[in-house]
Amino acid sequence: MKRTLIVICLLVGLSVAHQASAQCSICTKTAQQLGHKPAKGLNSGIIYLMIAPLAIIGFVGYRWFRGGGAEPGHDQMN
Repeated sequence: MKRTLIVICLLVGLSVAHQASAQCSICTKTAQQLGHKPAKGLNSGIIYLMIAPLAIIGFVGYRWFRGGGAEPGHDQMN
């Protein structure tokens, strides 16, 4: 059940990310002055630069989630 929910959330997130605009208000104003094609390139560059930090956060979250239980025989209070 949990695995199915994660897969569904991932698929929905990926389908929405394709349509998302990754620009702040200042970048949007600058991109509008540049034209349509450079604006798409700027948006793609912003999304590309977001991949590394999100992947690191995802990896740390996954490791935290998978290693959440205490090992048997170890005392939590040292």
